Amino acid sequence: MTTTTAPITRRYANGGAASAPARARWTWLGVGAGVLGIVATMFTSPNVGSDRVGPEAIAELSRGQLQLGGALGYATVALLLVLAASWRTKALTTTRGAVAARVVADGLTASAAALSLGYGWKLALALYMPGGINENGFTTDGQFVYFMLNDFGPFIGYLGVVVAAGAVAWLSLRDRLVSRWLGLVSLIPPVAVLFMSGVLSIAGFPGIVGPIWLIVAFAGLSLGKHGILGTAKA
Repeated sequence: MTTTTAPITRRYANGGAASAPARARWTWLGVGAGVLGIVATMFTSPNVGSDRVGPEAIAELSRGQLQLGGALGYATVALLLVLAASWRTKALTTTRGAVAARVVADGLTASAAALSLGYGWKLALALYMPGGINENGFTTDGQFVYFMLNDFGPFIGYLGVVVAAGAVAWLSLRDRLVSRWLGLVSLIPPVAVLFMSGVLSIAGFPGIVGPIWLIVAFAGLSLGKHGILGTAKA
């Protein structure tokens, strides 16, 4: 994954040049995706008071909360796709085809695909619940299937984001294309998910650390100086 970079210059209409481009404003898409992801995943997930949950739990759910979460989730998916495309267009031009840089874009895209299902199941549950426009489409048992899919569905989908975090850590600590502090921060999600899945069998931990990493990492990319963005030498 090692690569060398050349200084990036920007040409202007008057024939002049600058040694580095302006701040990459597109990186704020990652911050937006993280914020929306936190709201759509953590604050609109179906919660019930009982430890042993059955079909009767459907009566305790808020259909409006589920619908809002699904809609915000779809917006999150859209931001992730635009972010991945922007990364391919902007960041990859400075890496000369580094594999880790490509993994970042692929991880974001993979999460967008998985989250389309995760948040879609949330909207489907709202659709078939009492008060939904298709409330008679399934019995309570059928609605409970969608409830179970929502247990970890939106959380699991952030695994691609966690893989992207690991790739950013490589770009920092190995390729020196991202600042050191951001590389160390980006190690946390993959290590945490590996521990939580391998030791405790918790499938949904990517949905906890993934959105938070998006906020921290892409705010850092926006405000800091990084070789991969051409804002500083690595």
